Amino acid sequence: MRKEEFSGIRRHLGKTQYEMARLLGASLKSVQSFEQGWRKVPPHIERQILFLLHMKKTPEKRYHPCWTIKDCPDETRQTCPAWEFRAGHICWFISGTMCQGHMQENWGKKMSICRQCRVFQAMMPMETILFSGSR
Repeated sequence: MRKEEFSGIRRHLGKTQYEMARLLGASLKSVQSFEQGWRKVPPHIERQILFLLHMKKTPEKRYHPCWTIKDCPDETRQTCPAWEFRAGHICWFISGTMCQGHMQENWGKKMSICRQCRVFQAMMPMETILFSGSR
């Protein structure tokens, strides 16, 4: 996650750096470091901030399962944790999903695929967040 994304999401959520630190279970100095680009945002923090952003949406804008949007074949659905746990609205949050026909090795590789996916992009309109300022 780029520093601009992190600070844009924080502002979109209407949180101060201190409030964001408390929400993420991190120190204020960590949040400041993420926003300045002094430290890379670790995967567990990225997952949590994306989850908080997702949960801020109204329920009717949150629940569109990935397997419907991407028209996944039954054999792919049967092996995918997003299908198993009925979590197609947060497939990007679930490790081990069967995107592009196979499971990704780690969070970084998964997110590089997710960021190009229309399911993730519809749920996480980064351009709106980055340029909307605080709300």
